[in-house]
Amino acid sequence: GVACTLILMYILCTDCWAIAALYLAWLVFDWNTPKKGGRRSQWVRNWAIWRYFRDYFPIRLVKTHNLLTTRNYIFGYHPHGIMGLGAFCNFSTEATGVSQKFPGIRPYLATLAGNFRMPILRDYLMSGGICPVNRDSIDYILSKNGSGNAIIIVVGGAAESLNCTPGKNSVTLKNRKGFVKLALRHGADLVPVYSFGENEVYKQVIFEEGSWGRWVQKKFQKHIGFAPCIFHGRGLFSSNTWGLLPYSKPITTVVGEPITIPKIDNPSQKEVDFYHSMYVDSLIKLFDKYKSKFGLPETEVLEVN
Repeated sequence: GVACTLILMYILCTDCWAIAALYLAWLVFDWNTPKKGGRRSQWVRNWAIWRYFRDYFPIRLVKTHNLLTTRNYIFGYHPHGIMGLGAFCNFSTEATGVSQKFPGIRPYLATLAGNFRMPILRDYLMSGGICPVNRDSIDYILSKNGSGNAIIIVVGGAAESLNCTPGKNSVTLKNRKGFVKLALRHGADLVPVYSFGENEVYKQVIFEEGSWGRWVQKKFQKHIGFAPCIFHGRGLFSSNTWGLLPYSKPITTVVGEPITIPKIDNPSQKEVDFYHSMYVDSLIKLFDKYKSKFGLPETEVLEVN
Protein backbone atom coordinates (compact mmCIF):
# COMPACT_ATOMS: atom_id res chain seq x y z
CA GLY A 1 0.00 0.00 0.00
CA VAL A 2 2.78 2.43 0.87
CA ALA A 3 4.62 1.55 -2.35
CA CYS A 4 1.47 2.09 -4.44
CA THR A 5 0.92 5.50 -2.83
CA LEU A 6 4.52 6.60 -3.43
CA ILE A 7 4.42 5.47 -7.06
CA LEU A 8 1.20 7.38 -7.64
CA MET A 9 2.69 10.54 -6.11
CA TYR A 10 5.79 10.13 -8.27
CA ILE A 11 3.71 9.83 -11.44
CA LEU A 12 1.99 13.09 -10.53
CA CYS A 13 5.39 14.77 -10.80
CA THR A 14 6.18 13.37 -14.25
CA ASP A 15 4.88 13.97 -17.78
CA CYS A 16 2.31 11.22 -17.13
CA TRP A 17 0.64 13.25 -14.38
CA ALA A 18 -2.71 13.16 -16.21
CA ILE A 19 -2.95 9.37 -15.67
CA ALA A 20 -2.49 9.78 -11.93
CA ALA A 21 -4.92 12.71 -11.84
CA LEU A 22 -7.60 10.68 -13.64
CA TYR A 23 -7.11 7.80 -11.20
CA LEU A 24 -7.42 10.13 -8.21
CA ALA A 25 -10.64 11.58 -9.65
CA TRP A 26 -11.94 8.02 -10.10
CA LEU A 27 -10.87 7.24 -6.51
CA VAL A 28 -13.08 10.02 -5.14
CA PHE A 29 -16.04 8.75 -7.16
CA ASP A 30 -15.40 5.11 -6.18
CA TRP A 31 -14.51 5.69 -2.52
CA ASN A 32 -17.48 3.84 -0.98
CA THR A 33 -17.37 0.77 -3.22
CA PRO A 34 -15.45 -1.38 -0.67
CA LYS A 35 -18.30 -0.81 1.81
CA LYS A 36 -20.79 -2.16 -0.73
CA GLY A 37 -19.32 -5.57 -1.40
CA GLY A 38 -16.38 -4.41 -3.49
CA ARG A 39 -15.73 -5.35 -7.10
CA ARG A 40 -14.47 -8.90 -7.40
CA SER A 41 -12.82 -10.25 -10.54
CA GLN A 42 -12.99 -13.94 -11.39
CA TRP A 43 -10.04 -13.39 -13.73
CA VAL A 44 -7.84 -12.20 -10.87
CA ARG A 45 -9.10 -14.93 -8.52
CA ASN A 46 -8.14 -17.53 -11.13
CA TRP A 47 -4.60 -16.30 -11.81
CA ALA A 48 -2.14 -19.16 -12.28
CA ILE A 49 0.19 -17.66 -9.67
CA TRP A 50 -2.28 -18.62 -6.93
CA ARG A 51 -1.95 -22.29 -7.88
CA TYR A 52 1.84 -22.03 -7.49
CA PHE A 53 1.23 -20.27 -4.18
CA ARG A 54 -1.05 -23.15 -3.09
CA ASP A 55 1.40 -25.87 -4.11
CA TYR A 56 4.39 -24.29 -2.35
CA PHE A 57 3.10 -25.15 1.14
CA PRO A 58 0.75 -26.90 0.04
CA ILE A 59 -2.57 -25.37 1.10
CA ARG A 60 -5.74 -27.47 1.12
CA LEU A 61 -9.42 -26.67 1.75
CA VAL A 62 -11.54 -29.37 3.41
CA LYS A 63 -15.34 -29.25 3.22
CA THR A 64 -17.28 -31.10 5.94
CA HIS A 65 -20.87 -29.94 5.28
CA ASN A 66 -22.93 -28.41 2.50
CA LEU A 67 -23.93 -24.75 2.71
CA LEU A 68 -27.37 -23.58 1.56
CA THR A 69 -27.42 -20.77 -0.99
CA THR A 70 -30.60 -19.45 0.66
CA ARG A 71 -28.64 -18.49 3.78
CA ASN A 72 -25.88 -16.03 4.60
CA TYR A 73 -22.87 -17.02 6.68
CA ILE A 74 -20.13 -15.65 8.91
CA PHE A 75 -17.05 -17.87 8.91
CA GLY A 76 -14.84 -17.53 11.98
CA TYR A 77 -11.29 -18.25 10.81
CA HIS A 78 -8.71 -19.52 13.32
CA PRO A 79 -5.85 -19.04 13.98
CA HIS A 80 -4.62 -15.76 12.53
CA GLY A 81 -0.97 -16.80 12.18
CA ILE A 82 1.47 -14.11 11.10
CA MET A 83 -0.23 -13.30 7.78
CA GLY A 84 -3.35 -15.47 7.47
CA LEU A 85 -1.95 -17.20 4.38
CA GLY A 86 -4.53 -20.00 4.47
CA ALA A 87 -7.41 -17.52 4.67
CA PHE A 88 -6.09 -15.58 1.68
CA CYS A 89 -5.41 -18.60 -0.54
CA ASN A 90 -8.65 -20.43 0.24
CA PHE A 91 -11.14 -17.57 0.17
CA SER A 92 -9.59 -14.76 -1.92
CA THR A 93 -8.49 -16.99 -4.78
CA GLU A 94 -9.87 -20.04 -6.54
CA ALA A 95 -6.64 -22.02 -6.08
CA THR A 96 -8.24 -24.55 -3.71
CA GLY A 97 -11.61 -24.59 -5.51
CA VAL A 98 -13.81 -22.79 -2.98
CA SER A 99 -16.46 -22.06 -5.63
CA GLN A 100 -16.57 -25.70 -6.68
CA LYS A 101 -16.69 -27.01 -3.11
CA PHE A 102 -19.38 -24.51 -2.08
CA PRO A 103 -21.35 -23.77 -5.27
CA GLY A 104 -23.46 -20.62 -5.13
CA ILE A 105 -21.58 -19.21 -2.12
CA ARG A 106 -19.69 -15.91 -2.51
CA PRO A 107 -16.80 -15.64 -0.03
CA TYR A 108 -15.69 -12.22 1.26
CA LEU A 109 -12.49 -12.18 3.29
CA ALA A 110 -12.64 -9.26 5.75
CA THR A 111 -9.46 -7.32 6.51
CA LEU A 112 -8.39 -3.98 8.02
CA ALA A 113 -10.41 -1.05 6.65
CA GLY A 114 -7.25 1.04 6.46
CA ASN A 115 -6.01 -1.05 3.53
CA PHE A 116 -8.85 0.35 1.40
CA ARG A 117 -7.69 3.92 1.89
CA MET A 118 -4.53 3.21 -0.09
CA PRO A 119 -4.73 3.81 -3.86
CA ILE A 120 -4.30 0.90 -6.27
CA LEU A 121 -3.97 -1.57 -3.37
CA ARG A 122 -7.68 -1.13 -2.64
CA ASP A 123 -8.62 -2.14 -6.20
CA TYR A 124 -6.32 -5.15 -6.06
CA LEU A 125 -7.87 -6.31 -2.76
CA MET A 126 -11.42 -5.84 -4.01
CA SER A 127 -10.65 -7.91 -7.12
CA GLY A 128 -10.07 -10.90 -4.85
CA GLY A 129 -13.35 -10.45 -3.00
CA ILE A 130 -11.75 -8.85 0.05
CA CYS A 131 -13.82 -6.34 2.05
CA PRO A 132 -13.27 -4.05 5.07
CA VAL A 133 -13.89 -5.68 8.44
CA ASN A 134 -16.22 -2.95 9.69
CA ARG A 135 -19.90 -2.84 10.51
CA ASP A 136 -21.00 -0.81 7.47
CA SER A 137 -19.46 -3.24 5.01
CA ILE A 138 -20.66 -6.39 6.78
CA ASP A 139 -24.17 -4.96 7.26
CA TYR A 140 -24.40 -4.17 3.54
CA ILE A 141 -23.26 -7.62 2.39
CA LEU A 142 -25.55 -9.47 4.79
CA SER A 143 -28.65 -7.32 4.26
CA LYS A 144 -28.52 -5.78 0.77
CA ASN A 145 -26.58 -8.29 -1.30
CA GLY A 146 -29.05 -11.16 -1.41
CA SER A 147 -28.25 -14.60 0.01
CA GLY A 148 -25.37 -17.02 -0.47
CA ASN A 149 -22.78 -14.63 1.02
CA ALA A 150 -20.05 -15.84 3.37
CA ILE A 151 -17.97 -13.28 5.25
CA ILE A 152 -14.71 -14.69 6.58
CA ILE A 153 -13.58 -12.94 9.76
CA VAL A 154 -10.23 -13.76 11.33
CA VAL A 155 -11.69 -13.45 14.81
CA GLY A 156 -8.45 -13.38 16.81
CA GLY A 157 -7.02 -10.52 14.78
CA ALA A 158 -3.80 -8.77 15.69
CA ALA A 159 -3.95 -9.90 19.33
CA GLU A 160 -3.86 -13.53 18.25
CA SER A 161 -0.95 -12.97 15.87
CA LEU A 162 1.24 -11.97 18.85
CA ASN A 163 1.04 -15.50 20.27
CA CYS A 164 1.39 -17.60 17.15
CA THR A 165 4.44 -19.82 17.03
CA PRO A 166 5.17 -23.30 15.62
CA GLY A 167 3.77 -26.10 17.74
CA LYS A 168 1.20 -23.91 19.48
CA ASN A 169 -2.54 -24.17 18.87
CA SER A 170 -4.29 -21.32 20.65
CA VAL A 171 -7.04 -18.91 19.67
CA THR A 172 -8.14 -15.53 21.04
CA LEU A 173 -11.88 -15.98 21.35
CA LYS A 174 -13.27 -15.76 24.89
CA ASN A 175 -14.00 -12.05 24.73
CA ARG A 176 -14.50 -11.78 20.96
CA LYS A 177 -18.30 -11.67 20.65
CA GLY A 178 -18.95 -8.91 18.12
CA PHE A 179 -19.13 -11.35 15.22
CA VAL A 180 -21.81 -13.35 17.07
CA LYS A 181 -23.89 -10.20 17.61
CA LEU A 182 -23.61 -9.38 13.90
CA ALA A 183 -24.74 -12.91 13.02
CA LEU A 184 -27.78 -12.57 15.28
CA ARG A 185 -28.75 -9.16 13.89
CA HIS A 186 -28.76 -10.56 10.35
CA GLY A 187 -29.72 -14.17 11.00
CA ALA A 188 -26.46 -15.33 9.40
CA ASP A 189 -25.30 -18.82 10.31
CA LEU A 190 -21.94 -19.14 12.08
CA VAL A 191 -19.35 -21.50 10.64
CA PRO A 192 -16.17 -22.41 12.60
CA VAL A 193 -13.04 -22.74 10.46
CA TYR A 194 -9.68 -24.04 11.69
CA SER A 195 -6.43 -23.98 9.71
CA PHE A 196 -4.02 -26.68 10.81
CA GLY A 197 -0.47 -25.55 10.10
CA GLU A 198 -1.14 -21.80 9.92
CA ASN A 199 1.19 -21.20 12.85
CA GLU A 200 3.98 -23.36 11.41
CA VAL A 201 5.07 -21.26 8.43
CA TYR A 202 6.91 -18.53 10.38
CA LYS A 203 8.94 -18.41 13.59
CA GLN A 204 8.26 -15.48 15.89
CA VAL A 205 9.93 -13.88 18.88
CA ILE A 206 7.26 -13.99 21.61
CA PHE A 207 7.39 -11.18 24.18
CA GLU A 208 6.07 -12.04 27.63
CA GLU A 209 3.18 -10.11 29.15
CA GLY A 210 4.52 -7.07 30.98
CA SER A 211 7.68 -6.81 28.87
CA TRP A 212 8.58 -3.64 26.95
CA GLY A 213 8.24 -5.51 23.67
CA ARG A 214 4.65 -6.57 24.38
CA TRP A 215 3.86 -3.01 25.55
CA VAL A 216 5.02 -1.58 22.20
CA GLN A 217 3.05 -4.22 20.28
CA LYS A 218 -0.15 -3.47 22.17
CA LYS A 219 0.24 0.28 21.64
CA PHE A 220 0.58 -0.27 17.89
CA GLN A 221 -2.42 -2.60 17.91
CA LYS A 222 -4.57 -0.07 19.78
CA HIS A 223 -3.77 2.99 17.67
CA ILE A 224 -2.99 1.55 14.22
CA GLY A 225 -4.99 -1.68 14.11
CA PHE A 226 -2.17 -4.19 13.71
CA ALA A 227 0.65 -5.39 15.92
CA PRO A 228 4.26 -5.41 14.69
CA CYS A 229 5.71 -8.91 15.05
CA ILE A 230 9.37 -9.89 14.99
CA PHE A 231 9.41 -13.01 12.87
CA HIS A 232 11.35 -14.81 10.18
CA GLY A 233 10.94 -17.54 7.63
CA ARG A 234 13.48 -19.11 5.33
CA GLY A 235 15.84 -17.58 2.80
CA LEU A 236 15.13 -17.54 -0.92
CA PHE A 237 17.77 -20.11 -1.84
CA SER A 238 18.12 -22.17 1.34
CA SER A 239 15.81 -23.33 4.12
CA ASN A 240 18.77 -23.10 6.51
CA THR A 241 19.01 -19.31 6.23
CA TRP A 242 16.68 -16.63 7.59
CA GLY A 243 14.44 -14.61 5.31
CA LEU A 244 10.86 -13.52 4.70
CA LEU A 245 9.84 -16.49 2.59
CA PRO A 246 7.49 -18.71 4.64
CA TYR A 247 8.52 -22.27 5.41
CA SER A 248 6.89 -24.83 3.13
CA LYS A 249 4.68 -26.43 5.78
CA PRO A 250 1.24 -27.87 4.91
CA ILE A 251 -1.77 -25.70 5.76
CA THR A 252 -5.10 -27.52 5.87
CA THR A 253 -8.20 -25.37 6.33
CA VAL A 254 -11.24 -27.28 7.61
CA VAL A 255 -14.67 -25.65 7.23
CA GLY A 256 -16.94 -26.97 9.96
CA GLU A 257 -20.67 -27.46 10.37
CA PRO A 258 -22.81 -24.30 10.27
CA ILE A 259 -24.62 -23.25 13.44
CA THR A 260 -28.15 -22.08 12.66
CA ILE A 261 -28.64 -18.57 14.01
CA PRO A 262 -32.04 -16.84 14.41
CA LYS A 263 -32.56 -13.25 13.31
CA ILE A 264 -32.83 -10.96 16.35
CA ASP A 265 -32.73 -7.23 15.65
CA ASN A 266 -31.52 -6.30 19.13
CA PRO A 267 -30.00 -9.38 20.74
CA SER A 268 -29.48 -9.30 24.49
CA GLN A 269 -26.11 -10.03 26.06
CA LYS A 270 -27.51 -13.33 27.33
CA GLU A 271 -28.43 -14.37 23.79
CA VAL A 272 -25.01 -13.32 22.47
CA ASP A 273 -23.28 -15.28 25.24
CA PHE A 274 -25.41 -18.37 24.53
CA TYR A 275 -24.56 -18.54 20.82
CA HIS A 276 -20.95 -17.59 21.49
CA SER A 277 -20.59 -20.59 23.81
CA MET A 278 -22.17 -22.79 21.13
CA TYR A 279 -19.61 -21.49 18.65
CA VAL A 280 -16.66 -22.11 20.98
CA ASP A 281 -17.84 -25.67 21.65
CA SER A 282 -18.28 -26.28 17.93
CA LEU A 283 -14.75 -25.00 17.17
CA ILE A 284 -13.21 -27.23 19.85
CA LYS A 285 -15.10 -30.26 18.53
CA LEU A 286 -13.90 -29.47 14.99
CA PHE A 287 -10.29 -29.24 16.20
CA ASP A 288 -10.52 -32.48 18.19
CA LYS A 289 -12.12 -34.38 15.31
CA TYR A 290 -9.46 -33.52 12.74
CA LYS A 291 -6.27 -32.89 14.74
CA SER A 292 -4.91 -36.44 14.41
CA LYS A 293 -5.62 -36.48 10.67
CA PHE A 294 -3.36 -33.49 10.13
CA GLY A 295 -0.31 -34.40 12.17
CA LEU A 296 -1.22 -33.50 15.75
CA PRO A 297 -1.21 -36.00 18.62
CA GLU A 298 -4.49 -37.07 20.21
CA THR A 299 -3.37 -35.39 23.43
CA GLU A 300 -3.18 -31.95 21.78
CA VAL A 301 -5.65 -29.46 23.27
CA LEU A 302 -6.89 -26.26 21.64
CA GLU A 303 -6.16 -23.36 23.98
CA VAL A 304 -8.97 -20.80 24.01
CA ASN A 305 -7.95 -17.42 25.43
